Amino acid sequence: MASAHPPLRPFARGGVAAPTGPEAAALDRRAIERLGVPKAVLMENAGRAAAAVLDRLFPTGTVVGLVGAGNNGGDALVLLRTVMAWGREVRGVIAADRPADDPLLHGWPVPLAHDTDLGEAALARLLASAAVVVDGVLGTGASGAPRERQAAAITSMNAARRPVLAVDVPSGIDASTGAVPGAATRADVTVSFGAPKLGTLLHPARALVGRLVAVDIAFPPLEASECGALVATPAWARERLPLRGTETHKKAIGSLLIAAGRVGMAGAAVLAARASFRAGVGLVRVCSFPANREVLQSAVPEAIWIDASDGSAVRAALEQSDALAAGPGLGTDDAASTLLGTLLSGPARPTLLDADALNLAAAGRFDLAKTARERPLLITPHPGEMGRLAAAVGGSTPVDPASTARAAAKRLGCAVLLKGAPSLVASPDGPLLVDTQSSSDLAVAGMGDALTGVAGALLAQGLDPRTAGAIGLYLTGRAARIAGRGAALIPSDVVRHLADALVEQGEFVNDLALPFVTFDADAAR
Repeated sequence: MASAHPPLRPFARGGVAAPTGPEAAALDRRAIERLGVPKAVLMENAGRAAAAVLDRLFPTGTVVGLVGAGNNGGDALVLLRTVMAWGREVRGVIAADRPADDPLLHGWPVPLAHDTDLGEAALARLLASAAVVVDGVLGTGASGAPRERQAAAITSMNAARRPVLAVDVPSGIDASTGAVPGAATRADVTVSFGAPKLGTLLHPARALVGRLVAVDIAFPPLEASECGALVATPAWARERLPLRGTETHKKAIGSLLIAAGRVGMAGAAVLAARASFRAGVGLVRVCSFPANREVLQSAVPEAIWIDASDGSAVRAALEQSDALAAGPGLGTDDAASTLLGTLLSGPARPTLLDADALNLAAAGRFDLAKTARERPLLITPHPGEMGRLAAAVGGSTPVDPASTARAAAKRLGCAVLLKGAPSLVASPDGPLLVDTQSSSDLAVAGMGDALTGVAGALLAQGLDPRTAGAIGLYLTGRAARIAGRGAALIPSDVVRHLADALVEQGEFVNDLALPFVTFDADAAR
């Protein structure tokens, strides 16, 4: 039965790696030097696959390609030659010291000119005449701001305001970090070879990538040690969702204790509790302060109320629970600190710490690294909280989010879900996981409370902290897409549609209908 929900994006065939620039170069070397795959074969496969994607998305009109000096430029030449052989009108502009009679053309008379011979005005006219422009100026090996000649070509390409298909990565972005240190191509589509590069998944570069399509070009299978990041695609997440047995009961499928909501902040506890129930946990206890009791028991009658000011009741609730989630709206006063101290000195349950729990750690009210040594731990900071934590544990915050998440995971010894666009999940010893469902629609107060409830529920159902964090991101992001509210989205919409995301049976969609496409994600929004 066809799903009434939006198509499952991104499409992906199996596991998807997200290599950095150096890791991508190492994959090239392994294929060529160790396994004997000719370099020309890889380049031919890359250019022809990109040509096929171009023909699907931009089937008519003149193709104008900007060609750089390296392998990226070679891929663009193969693309131009291929679409010319298919009957399209093509023109090429070489923005580098590269001969116009390149052997990659296989004798095809592709009209090529050097940018220095054309001049700025003629180049602008040529680009304006294109149905689609191919960006092959700079590739994954580029670092720092583009040099003057390449920057001028990129600026002309952007100024033409024509559709742009970038080869492997948009020129000018950092393929490892997503940084944009200078001029950079604004692409409508990026065709990445072998796998999407990590930098193309991270902002600010992600806003320049457009639709991101990865294609197989005959690389050998990845070895586990060759790539430090994976994409948490819908298929990856759905394969790891907890399964409920046919003969079971509420305590057998996980019980979660949520500590949330200072006086006047009952809403944070409500959102977390509702989300945890919708994520499939069997029993939820909500530990909050007496002034919130009426609101909580009215809003979430399914949950068991625990008085946060009663230490013995708190300890008993933790003893009976399979996992703990603490922090949303909890406050940072002495009462919150005492409650958290009681919880962290009790049985070492798998634990999620968010929001004010992390602020208490940053303020030195408890030792986060020690907590991580005592139990499986997931922390879910936003960038501001991450900065405060880094300062508190004596480390500077690295510039890019991937390095930040990895450094924090190693320093603290726990799983770190660093919120952002996209959110990332790092652990001390596993590959980084990159979320695929994030969008600007989720930038609303209270969304983190819902995520805490979902990820906490997954911890209570037996998932490890890293996996619980990544699947929590998938379910909340997917629920947001199903809700379809756009900028009007609120956390309650996400909670309402978690059930749809959890039981979804729709097919993964690749409307390009090309068998060598391995990954296909919409443009960032």
